[in-house]
Amino acid sequence: MKTINTDVLVIGSGAAGISTALKAAYDGHSVIVVDKDKYLGGTSAISGGWAWVPGNKQGVAQGDTREEAETYIKHLAGASYDAAAVGSFLDTVPEAMSFFEDDAGIEFTYPEKAPDYRMDASGAKVSGRAVTVPAADARMLGRNRLRVQPYLLSYTVFGYMPEIGPDIAMFLKANQNLKAFRYAARKLTKTWIETILHKRAYDRTNGNALMTRLIAAADEAGIRMWTSTTADEILRDQSGVVTGARISGEHSGEIRAKLGVVIAAGGFSGNADLRKKYFPHDPAGTNHTTPTIGHEGDSLRLAQPFGGHIDDSPHQPASWGPVTVFHGLRGQKRWFPHLRAFGLPGLIAVDRDGVRFANESLSYHDYGVEMIKNDKDREGTFGWIIADQKAMHRYGIGYAKPWPFPQTYFRRSGFLHKAPTVTALAKEIGVPADRLQATLDEFNAGAARGEDPKFHRGSNWFHHFKGDVEHKPNPNLAPIDKGPYYAVKIEMGDLGTYAGLAVNTRSEVLDDDNQPVPGLYAVGTAAVSVFGGGYPGYGANIGPAMVLGYRTGRDIARHAAERAALTATNSSPRTAEASSGKAKNV
Repeated sequence: MKTINTDVLVIGSGAAGISTALKAAYDGHSVIVVDKDKYLGGTSAISGGWAWVPGNKQGVAQGDTREEAETYIKHLAGASYDAAAVGSFLDTVPEAMSFFEDDAGIEFTYPEKAPDYRMDASGAKVSGRAVTVPAADARMLGRNRLRVQPYLLSYTVFGYMPEIGPDIAMFLKANQNLKAFRYAARKLTKTWIETILHKRAYDRTNGNALMTRLIAAADEAGIRMWTSTTADEILRDQSGVVTGARISGEHSGEIRAKLGVVIAAGGFSGNADLRKKYFPHDPAGTNHTTPTIGHEGDSLRLAQPFGGHIDDSPHQPASWGPVTVFHGLRGQKRWFPHLRAFGLPGLIAVDRDGVRFANESLSYHDYGVEMIKNDKDREGTFGWIIADQKAMHRYGIGYAKPWPFPQTYFRRSGFLHKAPTVTALAKEIGVPADRLQATLDEFNAGAARGEDPKFHRGSNWFHHFKGDVEHKPNPNLAPIDKGPYYAVKIEMGDLGTYAGLAVNTRSEVLDDDNQPVPGLYAVGTAAVSVFGGGYPGYGANIGPAMVLGYRTGRDIARHAAERAALTATNSSPRTAEASSGKAKNV
């Protein structure tokens, strides 16, 4: 069997894995990254690309304090708060951000406003914690240009992925004014021409932009990145120290990793057997769907032989997100995660009884929590987004685009339902017509005044950020009263697991006795979340992935040196004599 030598082996090529690899490589170590997928970037590449990193330079300049960040995280984590884990994360943010910007050349955007998701909580901030990256020109990838995970197609506008911020705002106005229409038309035309001529457009946005920049930096640092290559088994020596892994696929053999192995292979939300065990709402493994890539439990599979186990202490085992599941016209299964859509004016969500059960302007995670609560002990976790002609014409509903796009495709795919009256729509989607009409009547009475007495939707900065800031009197509210009426089904999904491999503050995997497995690490959603089940803001998965990945890459050589020194001490003649019971009395 072929043997390949390196200093560090990283399993997984998302934000956590590449961040780990980058820091280790910049410190002079050889690194190999393997990914079983044919593309690099994992779920990070189809994400929004934000990173929640309190303590960055913008936040510090605005007066954000360590104490406020801790207070906010503690509020969200509740009894699941892990002070040591949170402390390690916050300690590392400033130097990690400096490394990515100053050494690795990753350009970040510090938005004027990016509100924390729970603005009602102590310590929340309107800005200074969430960062993103500007659009990237994929030509910086060189030979790797076509190797980055493509966008989630249902999230694009005919192939173009609008960038979160002013870009997507212009697309939302494309059917309302000529300037925005021309802007969108230029973006789409450029995308189509480049796709025809070069197989994929050069402009990369959101998570694809983040991974484009990270992968370009990794290639420049000399990191070997192998796709279609599966890590089959972690290897260790007779003393119990992890020494590498056996791999198969496009590259096969044994990788010997002198300093250690880092598991960054994602969580387990794509594994029905593990969902049965850890997701209370999915006891049969059939009540959940995930748009994530590669989150099939490989991280646990690799660590389990050494006592690696799932830490399910977070009060929520995953970062939830309502998802619509539908099929393309060729029958392929597709997903649309609703991360923003029904916080817009003129859209609400109801349960199977036709009743609103939560504030639609909550974060997708917090709304998911409410969906699970509302459907506890009922068969299936689902609901319906409801809109009228005004909202459909102006905003659309997620994947179903607004006027002038024809609705035929969205209806034929099973995504969109339409009926001339509320009663007819209720019949089509199977909810009580009288309850749905009563819900709309109650909602409309408040929405006309810009108020939501039942759930206080549109009452803070984060709600407004999800709405239409130009809509008055409330960016999140408008009556739903003009037929025809529309509905889209939402089910329970996720953006990655919060329960994950048990690790210590050094990201070392812990065994059944909660002792570190020497030389084995886990980062990103492979490891238990530092946020204890809460979702603090934009990039709550990617922020810790990059920061703790950086820290692991920084410290892995020091940990290996500590092990070597301990081994040398334990094998010295005096130690050997003492351990054999022959030490002389002093």
